Amino acid sequence: MEQLPLHPEQERAAESVWDYPRPPRLEPTSEHVQVFLGGKLIADTTSAVRVLETSHPPVYYIPLEDFAPDALVPAPGSTWCEYKGKAAYFDVVGGNERAAHAAWTYPDPVTGYAPLASRAAVYPGRMDRCTVDGEEVRPQDGDFYGGWITGRITGPFKGAPGTGGW
Repeated sequence: MEQLPLHPEQERAAESVWDYPRPPRLEPTSEHVQVFLGGKLIADTTSAVRVLETSHPPVYYIPLEDFAPDALVPAPGSTWCEYKGKAAYFDVVGGNERAAHAAWTYPDPVTGYAPLASRAAVYPGRMDRCTVDGEEVRPQDGDFYGGWITGRITGPFKGAPGTGGW
């Protein structure tokens, strides 16, 4: 799988997803995270939490208050994560666009994942673009995972065809 080139300042910070733990670890980050949809900036934070799990690019959970007003609209349905608990979904709205079920949260996460209750993650592939410290991310392959791939993250990554059994 093609890897994004490393920026010179990121060379020392390279991370392999195969060094991430299972069960997943939460990691607060001060990286500048932005999300754009419909030509509008809909989320902007330096207080995200990254979820790091073996074989997956990081998933960035953004504080709910750092989303634009009305950017997250509760949507029906839920899924279950064996580590984090029951996920609830949002449609994401920006400009004149609405991305159905494009964000999720864990309103009542299991022990150890409490910081996720006040945050939501978005599927970067369903947004116009998402950035980390100004670098545009590439979405994780597949329609289920929400990983954010930057130049410092190395794989291979779960999500592409043939990786379901990993």
